[in-house]
Amino acid sequence: MALAAALGLAGCARSATEKSVSVPVLPAAAAAGAVARYTCVVVATWPHDAGAFTQGLVWRNGGLLESTGLNGRSSLREVELKTGRVVKRIDVAREYFAEGLAVIGDRAYQLTWQGGKGFVYDADTFRLEKEFAYDGEGWGLATDGRSLILSDGTSRIRFLDPATFKVTRTIEVTESGKAVAELNELEWINGEIFANVWHTDRIVRIDPASGQVRGVIDCAAIVAQSGRGSEEAVLNGIAYDAAADRLFITGKLWPKIFEVRILAVPKS
Repeated sequence: MALAAALGLAGCARSATEKSVSVPVLPAAAAAGAVARYTCVVVATWPHDAGAFTQGLVWRNGGLLESTGLNGRSSLREVELKTGRVVKRIDVAREYFAEGLAVIGDRAYQLTWQGGKGFVYDADTFRLEKEFAYDGEGWGLATDGRSLILSDGTSRIRFLDPATFKVTRTIEVTESGKAVAELNELEWINGEIFANVWHTDRIVRIDPASGQVRGVIDCAAIVAQSGRGSEEAVLNGIAYDAAADRLFITGKLWPKIFEVRILAVPKS
């Protein structure tokens, strides 16, 4: 099947002919500095609240947790995948513009953009447990299960201790030797950091040890199907269901969430 035709499919289940692996392992050559190239094929399309300014997306317990932004519209939500229904929600005070989201155990951690403040919730009840502070802006947030991994709009990614919120180490993200800034929503997938790059149709795959971009996923075909209504409705939202190997992507103010498979682009 031609790739263009495959990208037009939007069923609600995987085809029997599709491979089960949604996120292929990077080739060994990429570790030496080469950047592998990928594209996306849609496996399923699910409804999404078109009023949600998506800043963070996490798969948990068979559904999605979502952080939405904008002053006066920021929230933490539990969302049912099949229907897009908001099962549970807590609003963030209007002085804060909520950003990235990560979950470690039974706690959800949410950033704010320029407030220098984060929130820790009980991930089941959404009860606010405490607040924490960090320097600079808050953009994306992920976790490797041990550390909180924070982007701040620069090419820098910080690893924070989730108990003390102190920075334990920092990496500088580069692609072919050049700094990659405006790293937005983050997700930890199979030992890599996946990051949206703001105002682009790219997701980069980052080596968490070196900061090198080892792979780039071109999501332009997905963005074209998103139904977005403005240029600010950018690609932003990555969630991975590790148990079932399912990858989900969405964007700010998108009416859809896409379940996708990643395909390597053959070298020309």
